[in-house]
Amino acid sequence: MVTIQGKGVSTGVAIGPLYFYRRVSGNIRRYTVEDTEAEWRRFKEAQGTAIEQLGALAEKAREEAGDDAALLFETHQMMAEDLDFEEAIQDLIKEQALNAEAAVTDTSVQFAEMFANMDDEYMQARAADVKDVSRRILSILQGAQEGGIDSPVPVILAADDLAPSETVQLDKSKILGFVTAGGSSSSHTAILARTMGIPAIIGVGDALKPEMEGREVILDGGTGEVVVEADALVRDAMLKKREEQLELKRLLESLKGQENVTLDGQKVKVYCNIGSPDDIAAVKNNDGGGVGLFRSEFLYLKCDDYPDEETQFQAYREALSAMEGKMVIIRTLDIGADKQIEYFHLDKEENPAMGMRALRICLTRPEIFRTQLRALYRASAYGKLGIMFPMVTSLWEVQECKRACQAVVQELKDEGIPYDQDVQIGIMVETPAAVTMSDQLARYVDFFSIGTNDLTQYTLACDRQSSVLGKFFDPHHPAVLRAIKTVTDNAHRYGKWVGICGELAADLEMTETFLAIGVDELSVSPSAVLPLRNAIRKTDVSKIRKSVMADLLFP
Repeated sequence: MVTIQGKGVSTGVAIGPLYFYRRVSGNIRRYTVEDTEAEWRRFKEAQGTAIEQLGALAEKAREEAGDDAALLFETHQMMAEDLDFEEAIQDLIKEQALNAEAAVTDTSVQFAEMFANMDDEYMQARAADVKDVSRRILSILQGAQEGGIDSPVPVILAADDLAPSETVQLDKSKILGFVTAGGSSSSHTAILARTMGIPAIIGVGDALKPEMEGREVILDGGTGEVVVEADALVRDAMLKKREEQLELKRLLESLKGQENVTLDGQKVKVYCNIGSPDDIAAVKNNDGGGVGLFRSEFLYLKCDDYPDEETQFQAYREALSAMEGKMVIIRTLDIGADKQIEYFHLDKEENPAMGMRALRICLTRPEIFRTQLRALYRASAYGKLGIMFPMVTSLWEVQECKRACQAVVQELKDEGIPYDQDVQIGIMVETPAAVTMSDQLARYVDFFSIGTNDLTQYTLACDRQSSVLGKFFDPHHPAVLRAIKTVTDNAHRYGKWVGICGELAADLEMTETFLAIGVDELSVSPSAVLPLRNAIRKTDVSKIRKSVMADLLFP
């Protein structure tokens, strides 16, 4: 038995075989092969697998979102079957005795450059298709599994850490829990785990060894403990703890359909944070009152080129329709910093968290912004939509966003395309600048949503992605809580509502504080809805408000 201590970031106990995430190597080995026929067959097998995968993806996209959504995968399928592409690879393998990985890489570069240099825009766009198809074939040649997991049974997934682009591709039906060498409580692996409602532990370093793969592992996301091949006594104790947690979950089920109201009658909305329309099922299963944060950037992370208006419209419409008239707040594109996407070609920055990211990209690349806004407003005809702009620091940014919205609305009106005229416009408050300006900003928006992950980062000058800062990254810091109070007061002064969509919203140690401050909405992972409702219904705000305000040094 081996016991390893990490930091729990998503509670619960999970038991299953350990599996290390297979990542495609960025370094392609180049070597001369002796049996060129065998190497050619190896390429053909990988090519055939890629074509099958793309065909399956096209059918899935067609079933879920129509023919237009399937077109991208069908285009990639045709590229994988292209005879010129295949013959170029064949020549490198058979004539130059080059290994398949190197042959695919060289051909990809050659064809991508050829397409990129053409005058026709449609043909230029094929350069991205070549790169994507080549990456898929290379991943198969290198033994990487689509979805990252090649196991017939669900597993405990281990990794150094996972990038957003990797988490979005995972086969989530195969994951019982996460354990990572690095990461932070606000990393995307942690956020995904909380969304899925499964245990996750970060910061175990190099304690998990490759030879442990396949062995039974027990995770306790509450204590941060990882046990490899537990003895009978420890295993029984963990199984008992898991059963107790499941029993508590069954008891919380009785709260479904109940109001989020305190003992003294104060009501608060409890919404959910999601990353795709697929998460709506979890929102409804956990009785979420709406969607307080739809992270639209995950649509971009899934694609190998900018998702077009139709692709985005289908995703937004699916979410709005599924929520059946309940509020769905969609955050506009928020990439940069820790969420890098290759096809955006962002310059390398020494401090990307402070650089070209989120709203700054939208306002400097207006065509990308316009495409997303058109998709959002078109989808608004199918439900109750709120649009939220991230990383606001100045009043002029909000004014520019509203002008962009007005221009799109006029376009749709002129084109006779239906949209909802009552879309709420809000901003995320994530920067000290937005906190300080919240009295002015409140005049121009319908709501505020406080992103406590970034607000803590910028207020405390503390990198949220760092795994070594520990107690220095403190979301409970009085400066952060006073900022929340200031924003709430300024919103209410102008009759606007304010919510919290950062991870702190689900921290039950903070529920009383947020209720005392007067926050109107808390948006959490779907699995956190019922525990939060339970805490709200046990609180008497009238009895705690004075002490909470005293702790925050407010009169």
